[in-house]
Amino acid sequence: MHKQIRTDLAIEAHEYLTTTGSTHSIDGVEVEDADYNSISVKRVAIKTDQAADEMGKQIGNYITLEIPSMRQKNSSLEEQVSQVFAKELNSLVKKTADKENFLALIVGLGNWNVTPDALGPKVVENLLITRHLKEIMPDDINDEEYSSVCAIAPGVLGITGIETSEIIESIVSKIKPDLVIAVDALAARSVSRLNTTIQIADTGIHPGSGVGNKRKGITEEVLGVPVIAIGVPTVVDAVTLTNDTMDMVIDTLIKVTNQGGQFYNILKDLDRTEKEQLISEVLNDNLGSLIVTPKEVDRLVIDISEVIAGGINAALHPIIDFQDATKHLY
Repeated sequence: MHKQIRTDLAIEAHEYLTTTGSTHSIDGVEVEDADYNSISVKRVAIKTDQAADEMGKQIGNYITLEIPSMRQKNSSLEEQVSQVFAKELNSLVKKTADKENFLALIVGLGNWNVTPDALGPKVVENLLITRHLKEIMPDDINDEEYSSVCAIAPGVLGITGIETSEIIESIVSKIKPDLVIAVDALAARSVSRLNTTIQIADTGIHPGSGVGNKRKGITEEVLGVPVIAIGVPTVVDAVTLTNDTMDMVIDTLIKVTNQGGQFYNILKDLDRTEKEQLISEVLNDNLGSLIVTPKEVDRLVIDISEVIAGGINAALHPIIDFQDATKHLY
């Protein structure tokens, strides 16, 4: 499946299988829905190896927040999203945080020089970092109010000449955190999900996989500590975008011309995988591998990075109430 659809989102993989296949459910996959006003939460749990293979994802839990109106600048909505995000993240964090001298390492993945890939570094800029304070003045930083948190934005291979996973492995082996939270920009299949969706997963992350540039995973198996991955789709594959556009145009033409004629119906009945392969060949020959992002991505990335940073702060530091998740950012 993952060779047919290019996406980092588990919910999109599930939707693709259940809408294009012969079944409306997948054995070994459990889906739970929740709604918070204009925020939709979908929890996908992949339980078996067979289900993981079908989905093209690792066994584990994937929590997806969908906020269709997130692209519109709305401070009140952003605060609500940060609150919901903090609660959902906390459900995974608390599994490892119930211990004395808990230490969390936040990793902001991505290239700070490329706006659609700068989500991770921008989140790190807004985090409440406390590890150094706990070491310098331990009597003034109460464990019941603040967790020990440190962060790094390691850059990318093209800038540093070092694999990101190698940098993180070295840091983990030195400071020995109890939890790693990796934040990265993702690739989606649907344009409507760009900068309007947040995914939280307890499976770790494989940087670049959604854009066909797979790197060594940042996972519990590699690092030896639990890894929570947080991602927001900021780009979409041009092949998928073109295919979806063609489908919408064909549907519109069929409606406009009543029956649409034999030609339009033939196009509509073409196998989706065959269409994607044809479009890929045409685009790659003329433009190469093309990834698309919204023109206002600079503002969108800044806005959602603040939402995520506020949520992480609230999930890690008990003194920060979920209702005030973004208070310190403004």
